Amino acid sequence: MEYFSEFITIALVHLVAVASPGPDFAIVVRYSISYGRRLAMYASVGVGLGILLHVAYSLVGLSIVIKTTPWLYSAISYLAAAYFLYLAYGALRSGPSDSAATVETIANNKPVTLRKALLSGFLTNGLNPKATLFFLSLFTAIIDVNTPVGVKAIYGIYLAVATGAWFCFLSYLLSTSRVARLIGDKGYWLDRLMGVVLIALAIRLITI
Repeated sequence: MEYFSEFITIALVHLVAVASPGPDFAIVVRYSISYGRRLAMYASVGVGLGILLHVAYSLVGLSIVIKTTPWLYSAISYLAAAYFLYLAYGALRSGPSDSAATVETIANNKPVTLRKALLSGFLTNGLNPKATLFFLSLFTAIIDVNTPVGVKAIYGIYLAVATGAWFCFLSYLLSTSRVARLIGDKGYWLDRLMGVVLIALAIRLITI
């Protein structure tokens, strides 16, 4: 109970972060629409496992080193902003697609192994600077420095499981026929909205 309020804070912050559009969301949408529910869920589990990578370097203190080294922190922030702008550029260029062509493209997709789907999710999250900055902030600003490493590890496991569970649920939702048709017809608006959000995140990173 001593760390319950800290855990609740972390859970709420994580809920907002995981629900926001980003690379993790994009990879799950892609697998759901292009390859189906099963592969999308493997990609979702991969995203959850990627969280453990961020937790690992945070637990050994690398996040504190980054935080206390101004030039390194700034470099990561600018790299993250550039990455977000790159993703935003592609998202804002999306437009409506022909439904028949979309169906044909999906049907002709090359088979993807479960291992590749898992690895894609893991790398998407593990190499995502947004996630790096999120955990850097989480383990230096929200979690008290005196919190035992064991408790921090429990936090990390929760974040990984919660992330994987959220994206598995999203995979299930996106692979239902009605939602899949809606995304096929109007999904480019979702991409454009994601682009606007990513631009806002990039601006925030280089102005704070």
